[in-house]
Amino acid sequence: MAEYHAQNKAKLISETRRRFEAEYVTDKPDKYDPRDVERLQQDDNWVESYLLWRHNVVDETLKMLDESFQWRKEMSVNDLTESSIPRWLLEIGGIYLHGYDKEGNKLFWIRVKYHVKDHKTMLDKKKLIAFWLERYAKRENGKPVTVMFDLSETGINSIDMDFVRFIINCFKVYYPKYLSKMVIFDMPWIMNAAFKIVKSWLGPEAVSLLKFTSKNEVQDYVSVEYLPPHMGGTDPFKYSYPPLVDDDFQTPLCENGPIASEDEASSKEDIESDGKETLETVSNEEQTTLLKKINVSEHTSKAEENEKVDSKMKAFKKPLSVFKGPLLHISPAEELYFGSTESGEKKTLIVLTNVTKNVVAFKVRTTAPEKYRVKPSNSSCDPGASVDIVVSPHGGLTVSAQDRFLIMAAEMEQSSGTGPAELTQFWKEVPRNKVMEHRLRCHIVESSKPTTLTLKDSAFNMSDKTSEDLYLQLNRLLESNRKLEDQVQRCIWFQQLLLSLTMLLLAFVISFFYLLYS
Repeated sequence: MAEYHAQNKAKLISETRRRFEAEYVTDKPDKYDPRDVERLQQDDNWVESYLLWRHNVVDETLKMLDESFQWRKEMSVNDLTESSIPRWLLEIGGIYLHGYDKEGNKLFWIRVKYHVKDHKTMLDKKKLIAFWLERYAKRENGKPVTVMFDLSETGINSIDMDFVRFIINCFKVYYPKYLSKMVIFDMPWIMNAAFKIVKSWLGPEAVSLLKFTSKNEVQDYVSVEYLPPHMGGTDPFKYSYPPLVDDDFQTPLCENGPIASEDEASSKEDIESDGKETLETVSNEEQTTLLKKINVSEHTSKAEENEKVDSKMKAFKKPLSVFKGPLLHISPAEELYFGSTESGEKKTLIVLTNVTKNVVAFKVRTTAPEKYRVKPSNSSCDPGASVDIVVSPHGGLTVSAQDRFLIMAAEMEQSSGTGPAELTQFWKEVPRNKVMEHRLRCHIVESSKPTTLTLKDSAFNMSDKTSEDLYLQLNRLLESNRKLEDQVQRCIWFQQLLLSLTMLLLAFVISFFYLLYS
């Protein structure tokens, strides 16, 4: 069945390419950006995303490709850069990428209160949307985003249905399969009618992706660590520009240092602090020799600890999935699997294999640098060789599905050294377009061990959980009731106003006829 599905997919992709070239490109080659046409012939995932959005109906897929490619050329999407966008638009902070939802999807923030309807600036705002989506698409290659439509503090001047329709079309036509969901936060009642129109634009299949939320419901989709305070969250992030928001990746803890479990941490830290200044000036290969010279007793202790680490390393299973990049093959391909606290094995392994004829420098970055120790996080890999990178949570901190890792790699010249100083200088000078990047998500494997809770403890926990659920449901019910009361009050007020106007009009008519016939 799987083989048949793969063959059918390949057949549909081939047919789409052939027909698009013959029916759309041949007659009007200047209609599209040639870079998009070339990518269509080379990128299977891109073709597949259009096919899936059109339920594998080739005729509909071709129409969608035609519309999408024309738009991409009209907007010069392939050439959009920071300099293409007016600086004031980037500074205001109305549109940006930051954080993750509970499913690990990137959050695409649209702060509606910063938008003022103005046809003179509409094209620039559309380019800003396209800039962020294209930037994300090139990095993540098909992974969806969650749109956070923040309507808090929104006034009537911010309501711009043309702009909303453009955003809908971006996900419906131009970036198919990139929309995970659209979270609408704190929508004013006056906009209810407007969003009924939005639902019609999305179509019946995509309407389920709309999630209308208040401060209580929004946490069902995004954890508090990635929500701002006005949404009930704890995220300290404050938008500023320059530079562009890039909260994705930073250098992790203990760069190129030894990996320590919690029970080994204190002794390891002592060793690290004793040799810190010297270790910064030598290569990884020299570190072991230097530590041996520090003290004979320390050498013995260190050897015992290394045996423990090595014995644990033998238990690691080599990842099976492989991402085949131009410089490195990276395994696993997409997700790092961490054991749960109960399972006892929280470390994981990344395997890099150099597929070039030159030395490849690499470094590892993460979205949560305070959580993880990585060894090595900045080193090099010889031609044809493989390097095992050990990643482990630090200080008892919990692995989250929102955490990400970035592998950066670049080919070095044969004459370049591979010591810390040479690597630091290399990364300062290497052109951005020469750097290969690959991203990995985190996944927590739940323990299969049976629970040791007694029946009494289990019942107590279940009671607590049930009570908590009932409390949350009650809060939501009270919030819904409050909203209903507000709407009823508005209706009553409106009816009273209408009655007053009617009585006033009736009094005016009576007075008019009285004066006319008196």
